Amino acid sequence: MTGPAEVRCMLMRGGTSKGAYFLAADLPAEPAVRDELLLRIMGSPDERQIDGLGGAHPLTSKVAVVSPSADPDADVDYLFLQVVVDKPEVSDRQNCGNILAGVGPFAVERGLVTAGERETSVRIRMVNSGDHATATFPTPGGRVDYTGEAEISGVPGTAAPVVIEFPPGANPLLPTGRARDEIDGVPVTCVDNGMPTVLIEAAALKVTGYESPQDLEADTALADRLHAIRLEAGRLMGLGDVSDATVPKLTLLAPPREGGAVSTRTFIPVRCHTSIGVLGAASVAAGLRIAGGVGTETAALPPGTDRVRIEHPTGFLDIESSLDTTHQGLPTSRRTAVVRTARKIFDGTVFPRAAARPLGGHR
Repeated sequence: MTGPAEVRCMLMRGGTSKGAYFLAADLPAEPAVRDELLLRIMGSPDERQIDGLGGAHPLTSKVAVVSPSADPDADVDYLFLQVVVDKPEVSDRQNCGNILAGVGPFAVERGLVTAGERETSVRIRMVNSGDHATATFPTPGGRVDYTGEAEISGVPGTAAPVVIEFPPGANPLLPTGRARDEIDGVPVTCVDNGMPTVLIEAAALKVTGYESPQDLEADTALADRLHAIRLEAGRLMGLGDVSDATVPKLTLLAPPREGGAVSTRTFIPVRCHTSIGVLGAASVAAGLRIAGGVGTETAALPPGTDRVRIEHPTGFLDIESSLDTTHQGLPTSRRTAVVRTARKIFDGTVFPRAAARPLGGHR
């Protein structure tokens, strides 16, 4: 399983993540061969990823695979792949809303979608879940413009806005059918508004929810408790055995400190996110509006607006979220939207490190 010796690649910052973007046609079609190649491209397994494109953190070890879509409701298909930093693993079991921000511009750059004279909207099917999103961004003169005045927390400087609208997902907003469950003696709300997420009050786990990600990761007792909760939540949410999966995410909630609706700390699944993922934030925002959910006891939702400002360790993320509560007694998502930014970092050719020779092979 060697794959090509060189691959066309675009490195982009999408939201608060960074990833390598590929056309599906430029990668091997066989998933096992593709994933082995991506490990060598990103430099895994190695906690430094010193011999590849990866940045030694899950947020900078991501891949987008984009192709024309056969779905009449989509222009392109987007497969997200999480390349594990220190293990020879590539996971397709979740979406990434931050990397999603770069998919529309990438599709225009690669000629999969024709740009408009002022702005372009790209309809995207997220292959991991089958969900859809529409990304709209400026294309003055028919070219992608990465410069602009939009600012997102956790990213230095400004860039052109990418407005991402999510239609209601096919999965139930409340996968367990209940606004509140109890796992290991801890009240939780299991919600899926694009990302399976478990909401937990930080105080219920004897932490404040304001600790740094590093301090939370160092708390071994907390890690054991979260692991047990995640395994049971996965079963309750219909995800099966999630011991080797990256979903569901766990988000600890605390009262806001910076004028937002809530303060969060999110685990992916054992590393504590230095910000928060877009789709995870969409699930948090929806969860805060569910009557009887754990978030209603913690959040300070502003009246008269769909906008929810979610505080995270390095700033905040604004989500537009509204629910429909007239559907057979269970809430459903009515609208979800977010403003992100994306920037092309390089476009060129990446050279994977050489494949390891099998033991006993020829030299």
